[in-house]
Amino acid sequence: MGILNFKQDRPLDLIGLGRLCIDLNANEIHRPMEETLTFTKYVGGSPANITVAAARLGLSAGFIGKVSDDAFGRYIVQYLLQAGIDTGCVAVDREGAVTGLAFTEIKSPTDCSILMYRDNVADLKLSPADLDEGYMSKAKALLISGTALAKSPSREAVFMALEYASKHDVVTFFDIDYRPYTWTSALEAGIYAKLAAEKCDCIIGGREEFDLLELAMGHPLKQDDDWTAGHWLKHKAQLIVVKRGGDGSKAYDRSGNIFRGSTFPAEVVKTFGAGDAFAGAFIYGIMQGWEIEKAQTFGAASASIVVSSHSCSDAMPTADQIQEKIDRWTSNQLIG
Repeated sequence: MGILNFKQDRPLDLIGLGRLCIDLNANEIHRPMEETLTFTKYVGGSPANITVAAARLGLSAGFIGKVSDDAFGRYIVQYLLQAGIDTGCVAVDREGAVTGLAFTEIKSPTDCSILMYRDNVADLKLSPADLDEGYMSKAKALLISGTALAKSPSREAVFMALEYASKHDVVTFFDIDYRPYTWTSALEAGIYAKLAAEKCDCIIGGREEFDLLELAMGHPLKQDDDWTAGHWLKHKAQLIVVKRGGDGSKAYDRSGNIFRGSTFPAEVVKTFGAGDAFAGAFIYGIMQGWEIEKAQTFGAASASIVVSSHSCSDAMPTADQIQEKIDRWTSNQLIG
């Protein structure tokens, strides 16, 4: 048995909840946005990317969200279906909401930015009335992300989903996913993220994102991974994962173990998407009952593949592709 206890008799492995949007990635890379002429369209949104990653790895996945009643909304639903993701709980807004857009600028492999349009977006119109308790009871795990907490009624839907998950013994993953442009202040984001984190079994975030949660505690920032893990493991969480970018990841369990994940070399095209790829593959590994370090390695290899691609969702690799990456790297290390 792994560190988290998944109900094996459930037909759905993982349900993602939250942001469904469109990524428009610049085709003319190595130049600023004002000089970019064309973009390629992909499905985006952190929970969507993570759920796509998990489905591509073979998990049975579903999604809870809301899309606009237009071509972009239909495109998102069609994409999820083609990825093998159940969309029975993806609602359609009928009151004029639009799809969130993310224009990405790729000046260099290390200088990337995202221009977001998030006014009146459908994903933040998800309400508790759109949730189906019976659907939740069919899942082994639920993934939520911080962006869905930014506004009502979406934030209430998140907390309702967490209540359903607790009632039906559904394991909960929380990707903090802090996007400043969605919030009125960092303190507001920290307060709601802290409330959600207290209800989750596994919390995943970058160092700065965990600092955000500390900001809501009203004391000077510790900015210390060990302190962060110790604090959150006193709550419901069984597993804390701190993403450290180029320095890999650190994971902590309730037995006091610390697991350090490495990174893989990559021909980097852009930096965004790495965290989602890592999370999707890491969650997959944990749900297979793997040792934490093996799941971290799988996540890191997946991230290295995605940053080498122009897209995020489209680039999420299969298990064979990830294993090939690991085997090749291991072989090169032995030769070296």
